Amino acid sequence: MKSQDIRQTFLNFFHEKKHSIVPSAPMVLKNDPTLMFVNSGMAPFKEFFLGNAEPKNNRIADTQKCLRVSGKHNDLEEVGYDTYHHTLFEMLGNWSFGDYFKNEAIAWAWELLTEVYGINKDILYVTVFEGSDDDNLPMDQEAYDFWKAFISEDRILMGNKKDNFWEMGDQGPCGPCSEIHVDIRSEEEKAKVDGKSLVNMDHPQVVEIWNLVFMQYNRKANGSLENLPAKHIDTGMGFERLCMVLQGVQSNYDTDVFTPIIREIETITNKEYGTNDKVDIAIRVISDHVRAVAFSIADGQLPSNTGAGYVIRRILRRAVRYGFTFLDKKEPFIYRLVDVLIKKMGKAFPELKEQKQLIENVIKEEESSFLRTLDQGLLLLDRIITSSKSKEISGKKVFELKDTYGFPEDLTDLILREKGYTYNHDEFQLKLKEQQERGKQASQLKSDDWTVLIEDEEQEFIGYDAIEANVKLVQYRKVTSKKNGEMYQLVFNLTPFYAEGGGQVGDKGYLEDASGDIVYIVDTKKENNVIIHFAKNLPKDIHATFKASVDIKQRNRTECNHTATHLLHQALREVLGTHVEQKGSAVHSKYLRFDFSHFAKLTVEELRDVENFVNSRIEGKLPLQEQRNIPMEKAIEEGAMALFGEKYGDTVRTVRFGQSIELCGGTHVKNTGDIWHFKIVSEGAVAAGIRRIEAITNDAVKDFYFENNRAYFEMKDLLNNAKEPVKALQNLQEENSDLKKQIENLLKEKAKHIKGDLKNEIAEINGIQFLAKKIDLDASGIKDLCFELGSQFDNLFLLFGTENDGKALLSCYISKELVASKDLNAGTIVRDLGKHIQGGGGGQPFFATAGGKNPDGLDKALEAVKSYIV
Repeated sequence: MKSQDIRQTFLNFFHEKKHSIVPSAPMVLKNDPTLMFVNSGMAPFKEFFLGNAEPKNNRIADTQKCLRVSGKHNDLEEVGYDTYHHTLFEMLGNWSFGDYFKNEAIAWAWELLTEVYGINKDILYVTVFEGSDDDNLPMDQEAYDFWKAFISEDRILMGNKKDNFWEMGDQGPCGPCSEIHVDIRSEEEKAKVDGKSLVNMDHPQVVEIWNLVFMQYNRKANGSLENLPAKHIDTGMGFERLCMVLQGVQSNYDTDVFTPIIREIETITNKEYGTNDKVDIAIRVISDHVRAVAFSIADGQLPSNTGAGYVIRRILRRAVRYGFTFLDKKEPFIYRLVDVLIKKMGKAFPELKEQKQLIENVIKEEESSFLRTLDQGLLLLDRIITSSKSKEISGKKVFELKDTYGFPEDLTDLILREKGYTYNHDEFQLKLKEQQERGKQASQLKSDDWTVLIEDEEQEFIGYDAIEANVKLVQYRKVTSKKNGEMYQLVFNLTPFYAEGGGQVGDKGYLEDASGDIVYIVDTKKENNVIIHFAKNLPKDIHATFKASVDIKQRNRTECNHTATHLLHQALREVLGTHVEQKGSAVHSKYLRFDFSHFAKLTVEELRDVENFVNSRIEGKLPLQEQRNIPMEKAIEEGAMALFGEKYGDTVRTVRFGQSIELCGGTHVKNTGDIWHFKIVSEGAVAAGIRRIEAITNDAVKDFYFENNRAYFEMKDLLNNAKEPVKALQNLQEENSDLKKQIENLLKEKAKHIKGDLKNEIAEINGIQFLAKKIDLDASGIKDLCFELGSQFDNLFLLFGTENDGKALLSCYISKELVASKDLNAGTIVRDLGKHIQGGGGGQPFFATAGGKNPDGLDKALEAVKSYIV
């Protein structure tokens, strides 16, 4: 059975069991502070498990894109080395929200596997939760009894809390689970070792394929458990592993999910899969990682240096590194695999087809960039080896290569071993641990349990129509982080505060009670469909009625910028073409940022046309036309633009200004005339094929023109009120250029005279022609002087010091003969001497410089250098 048929059979089966079939949610999470990526099938449905929203249907089934590369669920280092772990994988799942429970979940799982897919029941094992003394939970007898109806008791195994009790996180919904394992070993192997002894023992042919989670408890902050109001079913079956079983192969990578990609890698690299362990690992790594990166880009997450973007960059760089080291690929090639991937998965996941060009361009640019980094890293590593006085390299230097230059530790280790060197692993791990601890401490958030004051199922947002309201506190909790200290998260029965989302920042404002006591709201966010208000302190009377007031000035400015992003999007598509798509935005009160797909820098004329287009819509005073809670299909039919990577519900809100119509949950001006004016302040590249515009509106534009006007008159004043200031500046620039050339010629003449004098001062010490002296030349002149003298003397060692604008510079030149024969290194020497001038530096073994802020130390440095030759 082909993989496409396996996937569709699953969905058809549960459709017949009255489940709604829903598309995969975007893999990149935008409104969940606890997760960067969807790492399990249940993540998109957290709000239903928590009771913060009601699903349209209590029975749902889907295939969900998942990524496990960070946090608690991190499979990255196993990928490639075994045959069944992946970064990106599909999780087939069926869900019940307070509807059916263990009996149906178990019966349907068995029916699908054994009767529909035809898996031999004699190769299946199941596990049930054995209970936990820590949580005072008994063995899951109910699940055990249900399983007895389908499978012999010697194949029902007990599982501990680690394997058979599933938890969303440190807090939240959880429950016992029942795993289904499959043994696909040969009959000879089964005869030697009983399969039940290999369950959950990381055997590559005895693997879990389906996990049935019985969600019935809530884990509180103090670790205790309480019963959930309703019981839920949450199942997840590994699609790739299921394909392995049904296609009769021994590895996920031998299924038709991966074989087309592997064949393409073989063709491109001229390497054969299955003949060499290191080559095989590299091919598996690349075939897995290209999927993760391609889907992430399609879902709107570009590689970057922070957060989720850094994770994607790390995955891609890992793939590049394996290709570089083990497949001898020194040029970009991974982007060429995207076409094969889309042919295989584009039907099930159309976002891959629609974002093909962007995916290929971004991957190719990232590959090129990292290959340049690898080249630079190899040069730096070579210098470190050359300057080392022992066969063990400092772990600090290896960490610096990784942290500063992105050069992987394992590649450093490989190269060092090839050259007969090692490095201090303990020192490296210490530096790595220090970095990780800093990151953890900065981001770690400790949350108390919610204190519930009022049972209120829905906290209504009224901010489209009001900026003030009388509210009641429904629940609150204290949260603590190193960054913000103690804060309180407040939830109200209704709120005019907009929660951060869709690129728009959350509202700020204040609460006021009847006695005049005020609590400031410093931010508003959304978590699992709950609007959370952040405050530094709790109200004195938590049971009071409060007047909640949004900061109107900030809200108005933010609304101007948000509406301007819609008009900007329309303008870019009109001026540049309909290939332009929004790839991200940030809407603040002071400015807006808009990322979009386009493959060239905008010309001055294009930028002017975009500005004029937006401003003409502002001058046209277009009224806001919105529709709330309309069916998604109807909104799309009416021409509303949906953004890739966004998760939309069954009903949506549309925002229209003239011909601009988008799906949007943000707040907007009532009329485009309120924006006053739109001004682009910058345009540049973010990634391959992605441009970024930053712009301002309203008050910020007034400030911008005021500041420009002030600067203009100051400039005119400096130019003696020239009637044509631009021409006057051009004349000054030309005059300055002429003077620079004259100075350069004078310095060259000066250097010639100095060289004649210095030749007479060079003295021989221990067979070395030596001179250390302060001279009055710039850095370029000193370098030229060093190399001119070097061409006239053998075994020359020079150290020159100079002072310029209150700063010190040391320049060291050593003949290449001395570098080789005396083991001298100019870079090492200037780094050491730099301490005298309170600075540092480096360079090549034969020429290096050091700068510092203490010119008074030059004499000490010039004296200290003699110790290297005596």
